[in-house]
Amino acid sequence: MLFHTFTFWTFFVIVAAAYWRLGLRRQNALLLVAGYVFYGWWDWRFLMLIALSTVVDYEMARRISATDGPALRKRWLTGSVVFNLALLGVFKYLGFAVTQAGSLAHFFGYSGPWWVPQIILPVGISFYTFQSLAYTIEVYKRTTPPAPSLFHYAVYVSFFPQLLAGPIERPARLLNQVLHPRPRMNDELFREGLFLILRGLFLKMVVADNLSLVADGIFGRPAADLTAWEVLAGCYAFAFQIFGDFCGYSSMAQGIARWLGFELMDNFRQPYLATSPADFWRRWHISLSGWLRDYVFIPLGGSRGGVGLTCRNLMITLLLGGLWHGASWTFIVWGAFHGLWLVLHRVLGGGRAHAHGAVLWRILVTFHLVCLGWLFFRAESMAQAWTMLTRLTVGWAWTPLAAYSLSMTAVFALPVMIYEAWVERRGNTLALTHSAWPARVLVYLAMILAMLFLAPDKPGEFIYFQF
Repeated sequence: MLFHTFTFWTFFVIVAAAYWRLGLRRQNALLLVAGYVFYGWWDWRFLMLIALSTVVDYEMARRISATDGPALRKRWLTGSVVFNLALLGVFKYLGFAVTQAGSLAHFFGYSGPWWVPQIILPVGISFYTFQSLAYTIEVYKRTTPPAPSLFHYAVYVSFFPQLLAGPIERPARLLNQVLHPRPRMNDELFREGLFLILRGLFLKMVVADNLSLVADGIFGRPAADLTAWEVLAGCYAFAFQIFGDFCGYSSMAQGIARWLGFELMDNFRQPYLATSPADFWRRWHISLSGWLRDYVFIPLGGSRGGVGLTCRNLMITLLLGGLWHGASWTFIVWGAFHGLWLVLHRVLGGGRAHAHGAVLWRILVTFHLVCLGWLFFRAESMAQAWTMLTRLTVGWAWTPLAAYSLSMTAVFALPVMIYEAWVERRGNTLALTHSAWPARVLVYLAMILAMLFLAPDKPGEFIYFQF
C-alpha cells in the first residue's frame, strides 16, 4: 500500500476510526494487526521474517538486561548484531557478493558457469533491522529499559507509518510512546497531521513524480550522447526527485503518526540549504546519519584520536552508509565521495563565513557537490556514472532536451526552495501551522490543486523502498 493511493487511505480510515474508540492496550493490539496487514500487503511471505527478527531481538535484549556479567552480556549483544547483519547479508548483499566473486574468478581464468542466487529484497528490511539493532544496543548500554513484553516490542517494530522507509526511530522515543497513553485527537494533532500529510503528498505526487520523468529521461539515454548541460539537468532533476520522494514519505509518516497520537522525529531539515558536508548530514536522512554517528562513528573512536583517526572513522562510517543503501559499486562510491568530502572539510578546517554573500556561496557549492554525488547514486552502473562525469568536462552545447529538463526542474523545485528558505528563517518545520488561517488555506488549496492537475496519472513507488 502506497501512502498516496486510495487503497491506503481506505485502510487508514478503517484503522483510525476503530483506534480512537479503544483503550491503550487494544489500541496497541490494533496497531500490531494493522502493521502486519500493511507489511503483508506487499508480500505475505516476508511476515515470518519480520516476526522472526522481532522475537530474536526481544529475547536477546531480555537476556542482556537480565545478565550482569560483562562477557555474557556482550555475547548476547553480538548474537543480535550477527543475526541482524546476517539477515541483511543474505537478502540484500549475497547476490552482489556472489556476482563479484564470479567476476574475480573469471579474471583469473575460470570460464565455467557461475550460479548467482536470485533473492527478492524484503521491503523495508534495512529500516526495521536498524531500528531493532538500536533497541538491543540501547538495552546493552542500559540507556533504555527492555520492553515489558514481546507484545509491546512487536508494536514498536511493526508501527506501520514508518515501517517501510523510516524514520529509523530510537526505542527511547517510539517504544516509550507505545507503552504510555497517547494524547487524544485534538485541534493541534489534526492541524499538524493535516499539514504534514498534505506537504508529503505534494512533495511526492507533484515534485518527485514529475521530476522522475525528467531524470529518467536523461539517465535512460546513452551516456555518451549526452551534453554537459543535459547531464547537469539530470543531476538537478534527480536531486529534487529524491528529496521530494523521501522527504515526502517521511512527512506523510509523521502526519499519519500524529493522527494516531504519536510523534516521529524530523528526518529532513532543509538539506539543500546546507553550507558544508557536515551540515548536509545534519539535515539529510537525519535518523540514518544519527544512527551511523552513534553506533559506528563514535564506537570507532569518533573525533577523539586526532585528525588521522578521525578521518579514518569518517571514511568507514560513510562507506558503510553508502553500502547500507544497496549492493552496488555506485552506492559504495557515493559513500566514499561523501566520506572524502567530509575528510577534506575536516582537514581544511571547515572554513567559517558569516557574511550573507559568503553563506550563499557556500550553499551553492555544497548543493552542487551534493548533486555530483547524486550522479553516482542514480547511475545504473559505474560505467554510466563515469561517462556522464566525463561529459561534464566537454560538450557544453545547449539543446532542446537541456532547455526542457532545466525548465521543468525549475518549475517544480523553485517553489519548494522558496518554502524551505522561509521555514529556515523561522527555525520550525511546523511554522505554517502557526500562521494565520487564510495563509494556510491558500497554501493548502494550491497544493491540492497541484495534486489534482499536475500529478502524473500513474503514482510512482518510493525510491527508498528498494533500500
